[in-house]
Amino acid sequence: MEQFIVSARKYRPQTFEEVIGQQAITNTLENAIKNNHLAQALLFTGPRGVGKTTCARILAKQINQTASTKPDEDFAFNIFELDAASNNSVDDIRSLTEQVRIPPQTGKYKVYIIDEVHMLSQSAFNAFLKTLEEPPAHAIFILATTEKHKIIPTILSRCQIFDFKRIGVLDAKNYLKKIAQDENVEAEDDALHIIAQKADGAMRDALSIFDRVVSFSGNKLTRKDVTENLNVLDYDEYFNTTDLLLQNKIPEVLILFNTILAKGFEGHHYISGLASHFRDLLVAKDKITIELLEVGDNAKKKYLVQAEKCELSFLMQGIEIANDCDLKYKTSKNQRLLVELALMQIASITFDREKKNNKPYIIAALHFRSAVKKAIKKTPAPELKKAAIKKEIASKSIETISKPEVKIPTLNTLSRRPSGLSIKSIERKKELENTEVEFEQVDGLPSDKFTEAQAVELWEKYIEKLINEGKKSVASIMNANRPTVKGHEIHFDLPNTLMKDQLQRAKTNLLKYLRETLNNFKIDIIIEVNEEETVKYAYTPEEKYQKLKEKNSAIELFKRTFDLDL
Repeated sequence: MEQFIVSARKYRPQTFEEVIGQQAITNTLENAIKNNHLAQALLFTGPRGVGKTTCARILAKQINQTASTKPDEDFAFNIFELDAASNNSVDDIRSLTEQVRIPPQTGKYKVYIIDEVHMLSQSAFNAFLKTLEEPPAHAIFILATTEKHKIIPTILSRCQIFDFKRIGVLDAKNYLKKIAQDENVEAEDDALHIIAQKADGAMRDALSIFDRVVSFSGNKLTRKDVTENLNVLDYDEYFNTTDLLLQNKIPEVLILFNTILAKGFEGHHYISGLASHFRDLLVAKDKITIELLEVGDNAKKKYLVQAEKCELSFLMQGIEIANDCDLKYKTSKNQRLLVELALMQIASITFDREKKNNKPYIIAALHFRSAVKKAIKKTPAPELKKAAIKKEIASKSIETISKPEVKIPTLNTLSRRPSGLSIKSIERKKELENTEVEFEQVDGLPSDKFTEAQAVELWEKYIEKLINEGKKSVASIMNANRPTVKGHEIHFDLPNTLMKDQLQRAKTNLLKYLRETLNNFKIDIIIEVNEEETVKYAYTPEEKYQKLKEKNSAIELFKRTFDLDL
């Protein structure tokens, strides 16, 4: 049986051109050898598995090569490797310094590679200082470490430092694709991408994972086999989760989360992966940042499609909630509930938040409102006056109170605003928001003069329009004071900032109405807060009741009939 050689050893680079992801360093070293500009003490630092020791061996081999030497000659007699993890005493370093004095028998240089140099003791470092500062002309030291901060500053100052970076996912994937072709392994692009991501920038880890997955699945490498073998949550689960969250399907999301837990995955792994998924969707929304999306070609198409469905605000809030859950996970006593609450919060982001109340008296009130609307609709608009409307409302309210046996219509027959909890109504709401475009002050547009009386009259008409549309909160704010006119500006005072913010959101449509009606496109509305106005509206409960009684006298009958304490 032929002995198996792991891919990390079998495909170890033999030249600088074969080194993956460290082009800046390899080019520097090649030029230094070519121009005879190489330092005698080099420090290679960086994460594990990125090519530090490999580059040290290639460098040690190439500095002794001449035009007459064979390409496969390795100069083993000139290269000395020392593992500082197991040879970290002062005696080991003294033995090394004694060997340094002896010139090479063949070649020009003797190269000393000290791996894991940060493991040397303090005494060993001090014993090594003098030799490192003034080495013989034939000696070159290459130190390699993953933890540069543990090396004393006096050693660092005597070395030329090369910082190796993590290998990119795409670079690692392309190298794995080349190895798969050499090994006659049929591998899916997404499968190799998952392996490259799992390696976390270490090429040695990527090759080890590749060997492991090939042993599991044979000569055909699929995404399913890789996710199953590596215990990685497939990105399809996150796509399904996001679709359910966008549709506000909280029960289905919780069932999906339970299925994922049943497969053996941790809630912490799931919620952190969901935050990363939202980040990738956020990146996919803009052509400028799409390069930051490190996924396979098939996955990229899915990300682009789902990114179009997601609003920017949804993704930002989703990342914030998922990240907050990630931070609290380890300290939580009920970790499953913590993740479920986070999922419910994310699913509620796109809710319209209109609260419903199905108590009987609310339905009766809706019936009363629809009856009034029908009565108003039957009467011709020119002949219908305010007094008649009040009389009709009072009669209908008395009739509703005195006849408890009135058949309450079903919810389908009620005249109500559409709920904000359905997908159709959300889409309709977005369409309306898109049509509300504020006018720009463009030169050449008309700017007819108008009086304060005209502005006040239109202001009151717009209030009636809002009431008919069911926007009573904005109408009540507009009715709280009388606007004043100064040139092209309409000034309006309010008692607090809360009312100002609410009116500010409705300002676009109001400004459009006034500009078009008065034929003056230079009109602007200035909303100011005047704390003194608060006094006018600070009513006592008794004063509130008297105000209601003035508007509808039937409320007194309502109070006596049901013996209410208002």
